[in-house]
Amino acid sequence: MNDFWNRHSLQYLEMAFETGNREIVQNPHGYGKRTGDCGDTIEFFIMVEKGILNQVSFELQGCLNTVASSNTLVHLSRGLSVEKAWDILPDHVASFLQTLHPDHFHCAELAVGAFYLALSDYLNKRKGRFRGAGNQNRVNLEKPEIINFAKF
Repeated sequence: MNDFWNRHSLQYLEMAFETGNREIVQNPHGYGKRTGDCGDTIEFFIMVEKGILNQVSFELQGCLNTVASSNTLVHLSRGLSVEKAWDILPDHVASFLQTLHPDHFHCAELAVGAFYLALSDYLNKRKGRFRGAGNQNRVNLEKPEIINFAKF
């Protein structure tokens, strides 16, 4: 176990053990959920004010690498515009963590994929708000619509 502490960067350790970003948000502006081939499942919840991500949280069932990747994504995205948040890539997550083992890069991909689904959900809901009142295809903002991409 002592080897674990010595082989990981401070950033990795802080993100792996951070618990303050784990929160289920009722009626989020954007919601995304993905399950990886490894079995880890991540749900991202975003709240947007004036085009800015002012709340980003997640819930997950998975390994410490997935926790570290998800917390890093929250750290990198909070306060960004929705448009700028699309620029966050799995490589950015891995670079921030410094010591995410290449065998666990899929954890960064999984986190970013679920986050992208939350951004897509937000944009789809926003589009629905601006449709005509008589349009039958309006998006229900009370129930998040989940776009299910097979692979990010």
